[in-house]
Amino acid sequence: MITETAYMSIQPGREADFEAAIAVARELVEVTPGCRGLTVQRGIERPEVYLVTIEWDTLEDHLVGFRESPRFPRWRELLSPHYSEPPSVEHWTPVDSPAE
Repeated sequence: MITETAYMSIQPGREADFEAAIAVARELVEVTPGCRGLTVQRGIERPEVYLVTIEWDTLEDHLVGFRESPRFPRWRELLSPHYSEPPSVEHWTPVDSPAE
């Protein structure tokens, strides 16, 4: 299993619009084969920053299965207008299992 994290900084005053957009966009990810689930959290100290966490069966499920699918451009179309800067995306693997 792979965990993808994305820190998304949102333009001031656009938080409600972003939350509405990601409610629609999340469905694009969740139907992708290999996606185990998606969570969205809002920062307490920095309420303009959101942490999006997606669990994938494999790294390829994200990088190929989703990013190379027709759903990814729609994801960007929905979310990008709200960013104050590009998201910071990283991938993680449990330390008690081999990388997939």
